[in-house]
Amino acid sequence: MIKERTYLQSHYKTLIDEGIDPVLARILASRGISSARAYEMTLANLLPIDDLMHCGPAAKVILDAITSKSKICIVADYDADGATACALGISVLRKLGADVSYFVPDRQKHGYGLTPEISRLVSQMDTKLLITVDNGIASVSGVDTAKELGMTVLITDHHLPAEKLPKADCIVNPNQPNDAFQSKNLAGVGVMFYVLIALRQLMINRNLISNASALNLADYLDLVALGTVADVVPLDQNNRILVSNGLRRMRLGKTRPGIRALFSVANRQLKNARTGDLGFSIGPRLNAAGRLDDMRVGIECLLAENELQAQQLATQLDNLNIERQEIEKDMTEQALDSVRLEKLNEVNGVVIYDERWHPGVVGILASRIKDKIKKPTIAFANSDQETIKGSGRSTKGIHLRDTLDEITKKDPDLIIKFGGHAAAAGLEIEKSKLDYFSRQFDDIVSNVLQNTDMDSDDFTDGELSADKLTTEFAQSLSHIPWGQSFPEPTFQNEFEVVSQKLLKDAHLKLILRFPNTETEFDAIYFNQREFARDRIKCIYRVDTNDFYKHRPLQLIVNQWF
Repeated sequence: MIKERTYLQSHYKTLIDEGIDPVLARILASRGISSARAYEMTLANLLPIDDLMHCGPAAKVILDAITSKSKICIVADYDADGATACALGISVLRKLGADVSYFVPDRQKHGYGLTPEISRLVSQMDTKLLITVDNGIASVSGVDTAKELGMTVLITDHHLPAEKLPKADCIVNPNQPNDAFQSKNLAGVGVMFYVLIALRQLMINRNLISNASALNLADYLDLVALGTVADVVPLDQNNRILVSNGLRRMRLGKTRPGIRALFSVANRQLKNARTGDLGFSIGPRLNAAGRLDDMRVGIECLLAENELQAQQLATQLDNLNIERQEIEKDMTEQALDSVRLEKLNEVNGVVIYDERWHPGVVGILASRIKDKIKKPTIAFANSDQETIKGSGRSTKGIHLRDTLDEITKKDPDLIIKFGGHAAAAGLEIEKSKLDYFSRQFDDIVSNVLQNTDMDSDDFTDGELSADKLTTEFAQSLSHIPWGQSFPEPTFQNEFEVVSQKLLKDAHLKLILRFPNTETEFDAIYFNQREFARDRIKCIYRVDTNDFYKHRPLQLIVNQWF
């Protein structure tokens, strides 16, 4: 059932009184925005660094390493969040005079997180300070090994911790116990950004750099925006501020060569950069390196200091993304066949596995299957002869990491290791225990669903009048950082279908008209081959067609009925 989003009239009235356009006020109020200040994207409204626990001590740990000229190594995760956090740390620390390098695990060879093996490899680089970005909160044994080898360990992470924290010298993670930071949704790159703000302030306080000539960390918000959007963390106000300012810098052309090159190979216009570009075009190309090859390609692209090097690396990432898409397409077709055989009506928690699947793509596969069947899905691929690694994606009402935690409490020997968020998680189990794990997963998901008031309705932001269906209105919406938990507006209206045709035998191009008027609109329904009736009710987004220089209005149809 389609429903219109509701909102508090008091929020709506306040926004109107403060000069917000009535339609935009309706949209914002339905997303919990209560005032113009809560909508302002100024950096002055960022949550203070002092609220993020251990941010100050972390800055001191780094500064001690810089002043003693000790070697620092950043151990990064192999996704876009980890890559941007690593590039951010490397870029800023080098500017501040640090002797810093990085190590990024190979997904197939090393697995996830700071393992004892990685600690030993990093120690061989004569590392004195080991900094994790976007990982480490669950790396108890890896941190123990690093400490035994004489390294200082600073963990910066945002994943949910287990009951036992690693014995690092310092941990910065808004989700660790007793942390009062109001935003628990910082991405790994956001956590690192806060640590670097604290480091910069500490260096100013100690007269190591002057306030006037000190590094401007706002110059690095393009990296923060990319990693935050690509990691699909909820865009609360603090994250929206980070993303909005990063996107603004991109649109002004104030971005690094690597991001400029990624926009180029993705055929996206940097001057019109929006969250959708980062989430669906740039992020996937960066992630392709970690999934199929080596995330060092992605990190080096982000670190590139000249256009030629950046373009070469971005082209390499683009080719990897094309390969990833082909693998994903084949895997999705295989998985859908497999899922159909599982009698989905009898299963609430879906677990799928195929020995042919690529372990670097199972996360995307789980996401695609979840979107098609609307059920929590975990996809597994081979790790070695004895174990398989899985990646899961969840639906509303099912906290995936907590579900895996509950399975572990019932049977501590079933899952070898796991970690993640409410919406996504990764794990490793013995191949021989797959069927047993599948039953446990389905049982817990089914139990949660029985005791949860699930609402499967699709929501829209109501109807739009013809005077709002303009290029100007679409452009004003495109500059707002929409994303996870702050969804891009969709609208519903009834239209007459003036004409329609297939583009590339894949997408339906339409001319729509308000009934009994002469007002017509270009529209497109991606991945739709069936033609529409003469009169339809549409759920759609407003956008501009960037293929044309004048960027005319285009309606993006989500569904019709």
